[in-house]
Order: sequence, then structure tokens, then C-alpha cells
Amino acid sequence: MYKLLIRPILFWFDPEDVHYFTFSLIRFINKIPFVSSIIKKIYQVEDASLEKELFGLRFKNPIGLAAGFDKDAKLFNELSNLGFGFIEIGTLTPKAQPGNPKKRLFRLKADSAIINRMGFNNGGVEDAVKRLKTNKDVLIGGNIGKNKVTPNENAVDDYKMCFNALFDYVDYFVVNVSSPNTPNLRALQDKEPLTNLLKDLQIENANHTKKKPILLKIAPDLTNEQLLDIIDIVAETKIDGIIATNTTISRDGLTSESKTEMGGLSGKPLTNRSTEVIRFLAEKSNKAFPIIGVGGIHTVEDALEKLEAGADLIQLYTGFIYEGPKLIKDINKALIKK
Repeated sequence: MYKLLIRPILFWFDPEDVHYFTFSLIRFINKIPFVSSIIKKIYQVEDASLEKELFGLRFKNPIGLAAGFDKDAKLFNELSNLGFGFIEIGTLTPKAQPGNPKKRLFRLKADSAIINRMGFNNGGVEDAVKRLKTNKDVLIGGNIGKNKVTPNENAVDDYKMCFNALFDYVDYFVVNVSSPNTPNLRALQDKEPLTNLLKDLQIENANHTKKKPILLKIAPDLTNEQLLDIIDIVAETKIDGIIATNTTISRDGLTSESKTEMGGLSGKPLTNRSTEVIRFLAEKSNKAFPIIGVGGIHTVEDALEKLEAGADLIQLYTGFIYEGPKLIKDINKALIKK
């Protein structure tokens, strides 16, 4: 029904407007008596074989929702009803910011892709915390970044502010230095500044009674030499894992009219490259750390390929938009069969 009826209607309208409309619709539907229970029965797949323990956390299944969809932690309970094993919120910044000027979100239907240049639009970390306090049993990741106006030399202060504000309300953290939509942010991926940033966050982590897992989200556009640097950085800073990968600035092989738009590309064109990065990190590190695989997962086969390449968990975003919630159920059922 989603692909034949709902998606064609939604895709007639501006993608950012549709995003907010869909949020309102999902929230409304879940408030109708018994509907959330029906949705859970349709989409949630529960089986002991799906459970995964990673960096001290128990995931009820290995399929998560990637950051960027529920930036402000407004819909994590309702989205979890669709079968996700975990939800990653953000990217959050210390202060609220509007993001980049509209139009900033583009569908590339011929390529089953999306280009976004949102620019960390969010209501600020403290606003998200108010809603996270209502969470009862959804496993939440907190994706954190810096405000656009914060210079890179002061970026660590922004990350620390978000880290401490969210600490009691998320289960793990993701350090986002790989978005192409905040000026100069990707410069923080260079070895020295990234090492210093992660070390400072680990110091903050140690100040708490019980440490929280810290992961790093990396760009798919890194060279093999830079990926080897990432392996060294994980070992030196003792962070808990890598999310591979964020959106790409590459436009290879695209056919859609919007391919010239600036921003990060996600969806099917990223499938192979994200898998290559996962496999490279897993092999070259001798699987020294957990990897969450994300990028271009539109089919069960895409998901299985990521896991076989070395991912311990996977996340959906663009594939969820194009394929609908049935994709989550199909992947979980395929994993049970395996």
C-alpha cells in the first residue's frame, strides 16, 4: 500500500513539507485508541535470535533509524512502533538554529536518492531533553554536533555541552564531524583535531559514574589513508565504535535533474561505497571495534550485505522513506531465517 498508493501521493509535494506532515500524521494516528498496538502487531518482529548486545547495550533487533529523521526527539516512541530496534536522534547542537535557507531537501526519484543541505536545523539540545525525559523503553542514540557560528577551534565546547546535557537521557552518543552542510565541519575529521575532540569527550565521559558508549560517524568520501587514520584514532581514544557512513558529496552516476544541487547525497547511489568502507574498516582493523552500517539500504539484500561486510548493526533513512516500514519487517524476518 505504501509504495503503490501513499508514496506516489506524498512525492507530489515538497519533501520538507511532506516530512513535517508525515510527523503530524504519525503522531495523530498513534493517539487513536488501540492503533499503536495494531501498528506494533503489524510491523514489530520479536525473536531472541534478533537480539544483539553491543558496547554494553541490549538491542532488541539490529535495525535502527539513522540520525536526521527525528532531529528533535519528537517522535521516537511512535517510530519505534514500526519495528526499529533503536532510534538515533539529532544532530543536536547546543543552541537552536534554523539551518540553511530553503529549499534544502531534494528527491532524486530516478536515482532513489535524496540530497539535503539542512545544516543541523534543530531546536537545541535542552529542548530535546524535555521530550527525552518521557522515554520509557526506546533505546536512543544521541547524535551531536556544533553550531554553525562556532569556529572549529571552539568546537569541542559545543560537543561537550551537548554530551553533558544529553548524558542521562540517551543510551549512546554519536560524534558528527562528517556532515557536508556545516561550513568547515569536515575539517574536524583530520587526525589531530579529531583525536583531541574525542579525547576531551572521553574525559567528560569519565566524570560520570557510568560511562556511555561514544561512536564516531564518518564520511564515505574518506580515502583509504584517512580510513587507516580513523582506525588509529579509535585505538588511541578508546571510543566504542564507528558509524559508516554519512552522506556523500560525490555525484557519480546520477541521472536526476536535481543532481547538481549542493548538499549531502543519500540513498541507493551510496550503497556500494558505504559497504566498501565497512568492509575496509572491518578487515584492516581485524574487527577491533563495532561498526554500525548505514547508507543505501533499500532491500533485504542491501542489509545482509552490510552485515556480511562487517557491520554489527544497521540503520535506515532514505531506504525507509522510499520503501516504507515493511522494509524493517522484511529484514528482521530474513535475519531470523538466516
